[in-house]
Amino acid sequence: MCRWAAYRGTPIPLEQIVSAPGHSLIEQSHRATEAKTATNGDGFGIAWYGEHAEPGLYRDVLPAWSDCNLKSLARQIRSPLFLAHVRASTGGATSRDNCHPFVHNNWSFMHNGQIAGFDAIRRPMEAALSDRLYRARHGTTDSELLFLLAVEFGLETDPAGAFAEAIRFALAESARAGVRELVRFTAAFSDGRTLYAIRYATDAFAPTLYSAPTCGNQGHCLVSEPFTDASTKWHEIPAGSFVTLTGSGMSSARFAPVPGAAGRIAAVA
Repeated sequence: MCRWAAYRGTPIPLEQIVSAPGHSLIEQSHRATEAKTATNGDGFGIAWYGEHAEPGLYRDVLPAWSDCNLKSLARQIRSPLFLAHVRASTGGATSRDNCHPFVHNNWSFMHNGQIAGFDAIRRPMEAALSDRLYRARHGTTDSELLFLLAVEFGLETDPAGAFAEAIRFALAESARAGVRELVRFTAAFSDGRTLYAIRYATDAFAPTLYSAPTCGNQGHCLVSEPFTDASTKWHEIPAGSFVTLTGSGMSSARFAPVPGAAGRIAAVA
């Protein structure tokens, strides 16, 4: 399973999330403690927002711990909103196009989890994409395809509903193909203004997600597993949650796609 971290707040050097903390994302790439495998060495990536609406993107197939440029870039680049990911492949070749985050226009997306039996439903899922979005698909992962389906289903105007519908569609195709109906999905994504996250699974094993104010309360961090900074108070996000992080703070709603019908999101009171 992959590991990732995302930040929104006052601009900071990327290294304050990626490499500097104890049990940083780079350390998690070879010593994860809350994943099925400790090693996440099938590539890495960072998407960050700065002077343009579209995010900058740096990805490679090297393990994060061995890339000679990553620490230098993370030390020099400052951003108010960024996503960083280290990959442990559950399917799809180790290639740059399969490394997270994925970017489409101003949107960035990264994911930890899987769709069971993806090979059996990949073709009908791709067929649901418009020609424009099909041409935007460069890799072979279930993660990128779910992201593009969410774009197809209205991500720009209804982020929660779009991902609920993408997951519902995958489950419906699994049922039609007679394969196991299983989605495990913990993801972060952004339009450059708001940071969103989802923790969801159709079984009891949703990949982990934590949140905390960080960097001297300059911003807020969402992570697969906590750093070991003793001053940071981490909160585990419950499964079945849709998280929204803006300049006004963090809010959470219930995320519950309904198989066989349009996706539904119910807010937590």
